[in-house]
Amino acid sequence: MGNGVFVVANKTITVALAGNPNSGKTSLFNELAGANQKVGNWSGVTIEKYEGTRNYNGYTIKFVDLPGTYSLTAYSPEEVVARNYIIEEAPDVVVNVLDGTNLDRNLFLTAQLMELETNLIIALNMYDEVKKQKTEINIELLEQLLGSHIIPTSAVKKTGIDNLLDHIVRVFEGNIVIAKNKLSFSDRIEQKLDVIVSLLEKEKELSAKYVVRWLAIKLLENDKEVYALVKEYPVWLRVEKVLQDTYHEFMKHHKEEPEITITEDIYAFIRGAITETAKYHVKVKKTITEWIDTVLINRVLGLPLFFFIMWAMFQFTFKLGEAPMAWIEYLFEYVSLGARYVLPNGMIESVLVDGILAGVGGVLVFLPNIVLLFVALSFLEGTGYMARAAFVVDKVMHSVGLHGKSFLPMITGFGCSIPAIMATRTLKNRGDRIVTMMIIPFMSCGAKLPVYVLLISAFFSPAMAGNILFGIYLFGVIIAVFSALLLKKSMFKGESEPFVMELPPYRMPSFKTVTFQAKYKAEMYVRKAGTVILLASLLIWIASNFPFSTSIEREFESNIAMIVNSDTYNVSEKKAMIRRIEHSKSTAKLEYSIAGRTGKIMEPIIKPLGFDWRIGVALVSGLAAKEVVVSTLGTIYALGESNEESVDLQQKLQADPNFTRATALSLMIFVLLYIPCVAAIGVFRKEAGSWKIVGIYSVYALSVAWIASFIVYRLSLLVGLGS
Repeated sequence: MGNGVFVVANKTITVALAGNPNSGKTSLFNELAGANQKVGNWSGVTIEKYEGTRNYNGYTIKFVDLPGTYSLTAYSPEEVVARNYIIEEAPDVVVNVLDGTNLDRNLFLTAQLMELETNLIIALNMYDEVKKQKTEINIELLEQLLGSHIIPTSAVKKTGIDNLLDHIVRVFEGNIVIAKNKLSFSDRIEQKLDVIVSLLEKEKELSAKYVVRWLAIKLLENDKEVYALVKEYPVWLRVEKVLQDTYHEFMKHHKEEPEITITEDIYAFIRGAITETAKYHVKVKKTITEWIDTVLINRVLGLPLFFFIMWAMFQFTFKLGEAPMAWIEYLFEYVSLGARYVLPNGMIESVLVDGILAGVGGVLVFLPNIVLLFVALSFLEGTGYMARAAFVVDKVMHSVGLHGKSFLPMITGFGCSIPAIMATRTLKNRGDRIVTMMIIPFMSCGAKLPVYVLLISAFFSPAMAGNILFGIYLFGVIIAVFSALLLKKSMFKGESEPFVMELPPYRMPSFKTVTFQAKYKAEMYVRKAGTVILLASLLIWIASNFPFSTSIEREFESNIAMIVNSDTYNVSEKKAMIRRIEHSKSTAKLEYSIAGRTGKIMEPIIKPLGFDWRIGVALVSGLAAKEVVVSTLGTIYALGESNEESVDLQQKLQADPNFTRATALSLMIFVLLYIPCVAAIGVFRKEAGSWKIVGIYSVYALSVAWIASFIVYRLSLLVGLGS
């Protein structure tokens, strides 16, 4: 990883892009890589990995967009990923993307990249805004101080791109030799570094693989990962003695740890570099960003405006998504009808139509909402508002042990738990991330709405309907907040990640960035959720149709034959009676099936909640998707396919003496709180990285659902809703 002239052995150049969040790094990456991009996950973690290629001057340049970080200290998964990639993979060139309007914040990461002695090029991004602010930067002098070429760029204006590409090639070919930077520490730190470096250099294997000065700096900073690395070598015993002596010396004479001194030295270097190279225009008036912030993060107006913007986002998502959702529904209806027409009645037809097509259609019908939701979220994030939203709700969330960044995934959970769980990746503290994932399913997703509509329409007056629906959603929020408080004080003790979020200036995000993010999220939704839902639908179909009973078939076929051969009824009466017999046969087969037997086994557990085996089967089938609860109730009540607006199903539920208003309220609460669909559970497992966490969550959610439904059912009986 040292400097010097390179011999070109191939025509591929690997370039890593590193920078702070909100530095415009991803926008610059999109301009550099163009359409040739692919997205995945970094090995062993759920952090997204963006890669892209571009052909330039006879080279294939591979760009890797590292996670946005403020430093390379191993405190968060993003920092570990970025640091390990630069050290272990040794990219040919590292492009450090700086926000030219915020040098004091951005240069700390630059200083840490300088410590790694990489082939570093600095992209001074947002240079159009630098000039607009009338800031003067002496780029030539700053290059000398940082030991790196600096290229002014603007991803929005698409300027400096070719110049940056040209410098990447020239550095790779050895035509630009990276100079030694001017970053040094105070004498007391440098003396200790010299001692540790001299020890580490004696370990030839270690010094061949790593920059020993960087290792020495990290050891003085008490970096746990570097400690673990050096401990594997014999030199560790001597190094450890130096580190212990240094720590005691600093605490005795300087009253602070070496790590603090190093950090102070870096910031002193940054202040000096900025003072020497930058002249800022004295602001007379407030900027547009400052004027907007006086309203959007106002102590009084901030929270109401946040809720209004979130409300508007969901209105945009669902109103605009209605038409394409209907088109997808019609498409699958026609495909299903065509399949039934072409295929003979039997198992193959049922598997394809009732299993595969129903499962895939049930997922893809929400695709327009997912795309629109992520377009809206990407737009709000790109403008800089999402940072303000987290800031506004931080005080409220802090009271339950979380902070503002946890609230954004919770809000997304009202649309769908899957993207909401994915959105917890913005939380660096693992405890905060797990707790937030565990409470997201309590925020009632759109898939639960058909169940509420069915039961409210069947058992409550139109005047009460709106109040009950609002109450259900509010109850979910209350349970989520209570759960966060309980979990943070018991299983996930410890301080939350300190809430220090930069409030970037408001900008208009690029169309390419917004659409790329939405496209990627849509593909991930279809790939992850679609496969899991498909498998679950097939499993539920199997459980609902097997084992096969010849006696049930013979009994009902005999009854149908009697009706057909009877002279007592006319043709229309015969058709109606045969239809009722077919429905009754479906119910008998379901009761005999694995799903039916499972419901019977469950009945003693759920009976205190006002449920019987039929509701048990519906709840099990609801694990595929909560909408399936309605269609399963329709089948069980011998009505065939039903939806939430099915008057017949509502009448059947009303006619069942065991299905009361108390049962309806209890069932709505249970559907609200029990574990989400298997697709969400699959994503939960991937994000949590442990089946143990999934197991803990499942036990907790089922326990909360049972207790809450029991209380609601018993209170409902006390107030006379049991009839």
